[in-house]
Amino acid sequence: MAIFRAHVLICGGSGCTSNKSQVVRKRFEEKIKEVQLDKEVQVVGTGCFGLCEEGPVVIVYPEGSFYSRMTVDKVDEIVEEHLLKGRIVEKYLYKEKVKVEDAKEHKSLMEVQFYSKQKRVALRNCGLINPEDINEYIARDGYMALGKVLTEMSPQDVIQLMKESNLRGRGGAGFPVGLKWGFAAPNKADQKYIICNADEGDPGAFMDRSILEGDPHAVLEAMIIAGYAIGATKGFIYVRAEYPIAVRRLHIAIDQARELGLLGKNIFDSGFDFDIETRLGAGAFVCGEETALMQSIQGNRGMAKVKPPFPANKGLWGKPTVINNVETLANIPQIILKGPEWFKSFGTEKSPGTKVFALGGKITNTGLVEVPMGITLREVIYDIGGGCPGGKAFKAVQTGGPSGGCLTAGHLDTPVDYENLAAVGSIMGSGGMIVMDEDNCMVDIARFFLDFIVDESCGKCTPCRVGTKRMLTILERITQGKGTLEDLEELESLANSIKNSSLCGLGQTAPNPVLATLRYFRDEYIAHVVDKKCPAKNCKALLTFEIDKDKCTGCTLCARNCPVSCISGTVKNPHEINQELCIKCGNCYSVCRFGAVQKN
Repeated sequence: MAIFRAHVLICGGSGCTSNKSQVVRKRFEEKIKEVQLDKEVQVVGTGCFGLCEEGPVVIVYPEGSFYSRMTVDKVDEIVEEHLLKGRIVEKYLYKEKVKVEDAKEHKSLMEVQFYSKQKRVALRNCGLINPEDINEYIARDGYMALGKVLTEMSPQDVIQLMKESNLRGRGGAGFPVGLKWGFAAPNKADQKYIICNADEGDPGAFMDRSILEGDPHAVLEAMIIAGYAIGATKGFIYVRAEYPIAVRRLHIAIDQARELGLLGKNIFDSGFDFDIETRLGAGAFVCGEETALMQSIQGNRGMAKVKPPFPANKGLWGKPTVINNVETLANIPQIILKGPEWFKSFGTEKSPGTKVFALGGKITNTGLVEVPMGITLREVIYDIGGGCPGGKAFKAVQTGGPSGGCLTAGHLDTPVDYENLAAVGSIMGSGGMIVMDEDNCMVDIARFFLDFIVDESCGKCTPCRVGTKRMLTILERITQGKGTLEDLEELESLANSIKNSSLCGLGQTAPNPVLATLRYFRDEYIAHVVDKKCPAKNCKALLTFEIDKDKCTGCTLCARNCPVSCISGTVKNPHEINQELCIKCGNCYSVCRFGAVQKN
């Protein structure tokens, strides 16, 4: 094995790849070879580091220097100065580190504020290893948990250990993994199945995607362990076709595991057989629901089915089936190796362990975070996320994706776990966390998420198919200034009916954004239907654009950019907008250089 004095780790996750990290990597390799350092310095493509806002991310070890927003034109200088001469190029370092005068005092990646309150379990290898090299996973204790299970433990022992850990499903429902496995294990059948649910469809969510891209072997290892525990010999990973990097790395990982005898027949000479295939989803949000997912794997249209029977009794092709999502599975090898007490040493009593969140929206540090359960929303949004950019005031945070609830500044000290989020009208969900500031209209936010739900409903049950469409029509009417107080009553009535009568979890949680915004931001709804005003100045139909004559210089830029010629005035004299002709496109507001155009 070759020994290198330095390693250049370059993020190969989807976010950084879209920002041309692969081009940066290629130039690093070329330049390192040009200066004849290719025998001393290794370039490694990794998974997501988490701090996506600063991508493409490059980390140089052994110093741990964190170069952010990397571009090709910076590469040559870093190679010549840092790698060849040993001088860290401070001007390209992440901004938190440039305050340090002595290069030796620069913080490592995990010491910066963004990571200071995180604890990486599911993401422990993301950003540290090459996900396309099984040997790097093995070097990080990979497949040791599988070896322990197959050589030292009975299936019952494995299930009991998972029960003791109280690991809860990270896909949204939070059902205990040990119980789920325990329901499937006693059922007699000629075939049982393990399914990894990687059909991540929440807007802005990329938790499972990042794990698959950065540490695919952790998921494979956990699926084999689950198969041994319940007596299954076949596994399926249902992954979205829109995740090409994840799909490719999964296929590489499966081939490598088969080559080493970690998949297939007689694994570790234990007599246990297990193999895994992938199935590509076409992007339907409803296929994240387990019964719809199984229908899709079987080649049918993805539509939810009534439960019972539950998958543990009668699932894929009528056989006992266990379904766990990606993040859930990524925790399992570590629990096997370190024990349930270790896992319960962080988090809360009822919600032990960590949770991965995709932090997005109006937040300074967009990215992927993994935090202990019980951390407060304030710590996530401000200490990790850096608060709202541009000095804007925090307004709300949406947890749980399109089926979650919007929480206010008054909820910032709420602990993030299943019970506490549910108590204030939201849900954990799979881990989306979208932050909104003073410029967001909460009525429009509810409309946006409901529009998504209407598009993604499978249409099987009437409450979801018809009810959500009716709710969307009312919300659209309100944002257009045509709503009434009676509409608010109808919204609440419809929401509660849909919640109580829909077939699957998608329909049952679909009204959550509406119910939460009505509960906490009712004043905004009242303003829309009574005053015909949007307090956030976001809903175009309720806006008026006016020109402040004291600020207007008569430059004519607004008039020249008006598509309907409704702005009149002469050069160097104040202009005026004809409100009857104005289509409220906002062009005048966007182009004015003097702040003369007011949005009311």
